[in-house]
Amino acid sequence: MLFASDQLSVIDYRCTAGAADKPFVESHQSYSVSYVRKGSFGCEVRGESHDLVAGSLLVGYPGDEYMCTHDHHDCGDECLSFHLEPALVESLGAPAEPWRAGTVPPLPELMVLGELGQAAATGQSELDLDEIGLLFASRFVEVHAKERAKKSGASPADRRRAVEAAIWIEAHASETISLQSAARVAGLSPFHFLRVFSRVLGVTPHQYLVRSRLRHAARLLADEDRAITDVAFDSGFADLSNFVRSFHRAAGVSPRGFRRAARGDRKILQERLAAPA
Repeated sequence: MLFASDQLSVIDYRCTAGAADKPFVESHQSYSVSYVRKGSFGCEVRGESHDLVAGSLLVGYPGDEYMCTHDHHDCGDECLSFHLEPALVESLGAPAEPWRAGTVPPLPELMVLGELGQAAATGQSELDLDEIGLLFASRFVEVHAKERAKKSGASPADRRRAVEAAIWIEAHASETISLQSAARVAGLSPFHFLRVFSRVLGVTPHQYLVRSRLRHAARLLADEDRAITDVAFDSGFADLSNFVRSFHRAAGVSPRGFRRAARGDRKILQERLAAPA
């Protein structure tokens, strides 16, 4: 438990379960959005199977049952989880539908905020975790109205290939990665790989690569004082203007503004919360 109030709590989950561990049914006790910051795992909810990788969300609705599986990898997983009381959820003005999503694929608008939350959790940001949690939850509700997680419908072998490729992309995101090179890692033709990856994880390989780079950039902006240009290049962006444009589109603020927010500039957070959906 990293933070607790009468409306919001923040929990640092670290799971070491692997393929040899028998999965079991669990039940969400509250509304929650859990940001996967490391590793991968499967999740079965309401008769559907999902695969979560770094940047994905596990979404909780009170009373919903789910089962996490770890048959793909033994690398473990870590999540930063925000739990909200009903009154706080009601104040967001959203219907129940977003909270019944089960999972959400890696989306840039949420990944950069997840990294800001991680910076606050590790003491690298002067922002409070309840501020980040409120912003994260409201942004999740906003984004859910525009994008929906795609159903997998893939074979176990294809799911394994997609997850392994995502882990490889995440580890090599700062390097030049082509569709062909990622497909070779998965042992598939580029066309088949594109279809499998998109079906399983809800994003294309290139989208996941860009979002992995944005996650890394957000982490560097929150943790260090290096120049924006260096952050862009170290994260895998070959062009500074493209990085600034991509980051602003994802975070709603510029890289410099994001750094100021991580340093405790609450005016930026307030403006972001007041922004129309």
